[in-house]
Amino acid sequence: MLGRWRKQMPEITSFGKSDVGLKRANNEDAFVVSPEQGFCLVADGVGGAAAGELASGIFAQTTSEVFSGPDRRSEKKTVHLVQKAFGWANERILAHVKENPSHEGMGCTAELVAFSSEGFVLGHVGDSRTYRLRQGQLKQLSRDHSFVQDQIDQGLITSAEARNHPMRNLLLRAVGNEENVALDLVRGKVLPGDMFLLCSDGLTDLVDDTMIRDVLSLTTPLSQKAEELVALANSAGGYDNTTVVLSEVMHGT
Repeated sequence: MLGRWRKQMPEITSFGKSDVGLKRANNEDAFVVSPEQGFCLVADGVGGAAAGELASGIFAQTTSEVFSGPDRRSEKKTVHLVQKAFGWANERILAHVKENPSHEGMGCTAELVAFSSEGFVLGHVGDSRTYRLRQGQLKQLSRDHSFVQDQIDQGLITSAEARNHPMRNLLLRAVGNEENVALDLVRGKVLPGDMFLLCSDGLTDLVDDTMIRDVLSLTTPLSQKAEELVALANSAGGYDNTTVVLSEVMHGT
């Protein structure tokens, strides 16, 4: 999926790709690239096959509805829309579980980046990630809401040890797991050449940041970069679904 948008916002080119991987029978990830409304997202379902797919799909659909209005917006308005998307999706997933008790525990991680006339706003819950490549430097903008990340923060394990930790998939936050979703918000300016990567943990569990940076730094189209990232995850085992969305700033605000 390829698109461009421009109206009183930075000019962005985006591409998204999702792959089932080599071990899973179905894909519980969802992504949206919306050039008309100036946002993109990645969601990764948790809580079981059918239920996980439903949760990530609910998040994607809800966000598309929330951002269906005018695309000319301030940072303040963009923050409001991001919060609204997470809040509504959370409510809808909880309502679904109430009507379908067999789906108890379903939810999703979610990365949502929306552009405004002043820059970008990132909403983040879970262990999917958002990175920014700026002038050759890769920075993780999100912080994993996971057991192993807390262990790393406390100095109890290293990042290398976390990769193979038996509890590496234990999430501390997900959309649809609590009555009120605890949302991380990150906002900032954008510069021409900035590249944002939103991805599910199917990528980051198997491909380290150095390899990700090297692929994003290539002088190739976004579609080729996305294909290469997915290929790296699959060549490293492809144990999970892998989804990547890339957005490059052509002209800043």
